[in-house]
Amino acid sequence: MVTKDLIDLPPSFPLRITETEGVSPSFQRLHWHATLEINYICRGTGHYLINGNKHELQEGDIVLINSNDLHRAFEQEDLFMRIIMFDGSYFSLERRYDTELMNPFRHMGRRFHNVLDRNHPVHPQLRRLIQEMSEEFAGGEAHYETIVRAQMVQFFALVNRHFAQPNAKGVPHTNGTEQIRKLLHELESCLSEPWTLGRMADYVHLSPSRFSALFTQVVGTSPVDYLIQLRLTQAITMLESSDYKIIEIAECCGFHNLSNFNRLFRRHIGKSPSEVRPSNKQ
Repeated sequence: MVTKDLIDLPPSFPLRITETEGVSPSFQRLHWHATLEINYICRGTGHYLINGNKHELQEGDIVLINSNDLHRAFEQEDLFMRIIMFDGSYFSLERRYDTELMNPFRHMGRRFHNVLDRNHPVHPQLRRLIQEMSEEFAGGEAHYETIVRAQMVQFFALVNRHFAQPNAKGVPHTNGTEQIRKLLHELESCLSEPWTLGRMADYVHLSPSRFSALFTQVVGTSPVDYLIQLRLTQAITMLESSDYKIIEIAECCGFHNLSNFNRLFRRHIGKSPSEVRPSNKQ
């Protein structure tokens, strides 16, 4: 499996609302996490790849992401998102009285879709709830946790009531997703290994052509380009947090030629490795 991202939420109130302009490196890679997630597209355009299915995004869209969904975000133009991450078990008390409360996540891909129908008449009410939750969370006034919790419960109830598809099978996972999930875990764990297209295809027991097509469908990028992105993301982390020399970082991230590392780094990041490194690490 792809390594699970660890989302640090306070035990007393395991919910966090943040905003992001563009797509950060952590969201550019295919990932999953135990927390549930609601995304609201405040402005701009982009798309999500979720379990190998592409979802176009525009201003006003609401995206639900389950705890086991493999997902990755792409920016097209001026993308600005509000992101709500939370622990589903926090709402266990409410589920004693409404056992179907979390069905939008439990039945994702069957009775519910990841992207809510923006043309539904209840959609504006959901958008207002997200805005009110965000303002209440940011204000942090006395008892804001109780208010945000109540707003979340109302949000779930409205999605349950109006967006369930009783006779629909939903959007299926792409065949082969689990094979790609295992490979991505291996790539992230062994970035310094001399990976080639043939070696990656052999790992999932597919021909190079079939593997490339499946990988691009699930991940949204060719295998080689995605591997470069993974390695450069790790290199940035090491440049910012470690005292290793640049040539050592290049080796650790699978670049065995320093000039090639510098060339790819500047092409993809827009700066040289030394420009990214903090002055106290020079």
